[in-house]
Amino acid sequence: MNTTTQTDTLKRVKQILENYLVDKKLRKTPERFALLEAIYTRDDHFDAETLYVEMKMKNYKVSRATVYNTLDILQECKLVIKHQFGSKLARYEKSFGYQQHDHLICVECNKILEFCDPRIRNIQSMVEDIYGFKIDSHSLNFYGTCSEDCAERQRRKER
Repeated sequence: MNTTTQTDTLKRVKQILENYLVDKKLRKTPERFALLEAIYTRDDHFDAETLYVEMKMKNYKVSRATVYNTLDILQECKLVIKHQFGSKLARYEKSFGYQQHDHLICVECNKILEFCDPRIRNIQSMVEDIYGFKIDSHSLNFYGTCSEDCAERQRRKER
C-alpha cells in the first residue's frame, strides 16, 4: 500500500472508530486510536499479546485489558476480524477495504498466507442460487505445511 493510500485509509478508519465511539457513548481515548493505527500500519495477522508488546516497546501506556477491549470494539465496528486458526491463540487482521480472501495455515511454523481465487466466489454464488440463501461472508482455511523446510520437518516427524 502506498503512503497516500495508507494515510487516506488511516483517516477513514479513525473516523469510523470515532463515529462508533460517539454512537455507543464510549470514551475516545488516545490509546484506542494508537492501537488502531498500529494495526492499520501492519500487513500481517497478529495476536493480542504481540500487539500489546509492540505498543509497550513504543512506550505507549496501554494495559493488556485495553488491548483486548479495543480489539473487541474494533471487531464490533468491523475494522478488524478475529480468526481462530486451530490453535488456542486468536489471531486478528485489519478488515477495512479488504476483499474476501482465504487462508493457508502452516501447521509447522504457523505462517499464514492469504489467497483469493475467483472460483470460490463462483461456488458461493452457485450455493446461493441453489439454496436460496444470501451469503454475507465465508471462511475457508487450508492447513498443511509450507515450503520445503517445513515439509521436511514434517517428514522427519512422521518417521
